[in-house]
This record gives sequence, structure tokens and C-alpha cells, in this order.
Amino acid sequence: MTPDKVCFDFIKSREGLKLNAYRDSAGIWTIGYGIIHYEDGSPVKRGDVITQERADKLLEDEIIKKSLKVNAAIKSTKLSQNQFNALVSFAYNVGTGALLSSTLLKKVLANRNDPTIRASFLVWNKAHVDGKLKPIAGLTARRKAEADLYFSA
Repeated sequence: MTPDKVCFDFIKSREGLKLNAYRDSAGIWTIGYGIIHYEDGSPVKRGDVITQERADKLLEDEIIKKSLKVNAAIKSTKLSQNQFNALVSFAYNVGTGALLSSTLLKKVLANRNDPTIRASFLVWNKAHVDGKLKPIAGLTARRKAEADLYFSA
């Protein structure tokens, strides 16, 4: 499967756009649409500035990378486009390693229409703040939106 316009627009709307590097809610230097590493693997750092065009390219590259990992993870499981989009958004935000080890993925692979999948998205609403895992309102809203997308037609 490939990410569609809904996927790109969904991630853009949840990430927001900042052309100057900033620290995210977990204190990680971030730029563009939630990017923490550039094309060459180097980390975003304080003082970095990018153009709109580079932000769009970084977004596209990252979504493609995440979608390849999601495809590998779901194996032969048949998903709807929006189910796939929701998993790509989740992987974009928390990382593919988190997706691969998650109960969320296990439930999707067992039964893609399991209603408890919604709750499995919502578990991932925390970030490390001052060394402790704390619920983040923005992450809670994003996980709810991803679950809504997953279960939409």
C-alpha cells in the first residue's frame, strides 16, 4: 500500500510546520513537520532553519520510509486505505520500532476490525518530560484522531 493525500494532509495537520528548529514536548530538537533527523541521518539542532520546499521534501521522504516499514509489518493483512494511513501516521510520530513492538500492531494483525484497537492507539499518549513519562494533551488528541481515521470508512 502507499500513503495517499489523506495521509499526507493528516500528518501535516497534526505535526504543524516550523521552519526554525524548536524543542518538542519531549525536549527533542525538531524542524519542519516534526522531523528530528535530516536526509543524511544527522540530527536537527538548535539554530537550524529550512525552507518550505525542504520541509515538504523531508516530510515526503519520512512518510515514504515509514510506509515501507508499515507495509513490511502488516505482511499480508488486508487493510483499508485509512487503516494504513492511521498506522503510517502513528509510525511517523512514535517511530517504527514502537509500532513493531506494540500491542496495537499485534491486534491489527490478529483482527484488523477489533474494536479494542482504538484503546491501543490511546496508550501512546505520553512523552518523557523531566525524566518521567507524562500524558501530553497533544498526543492524546493525535492518538484519538488516528483511531478515528483508522475506523473511518
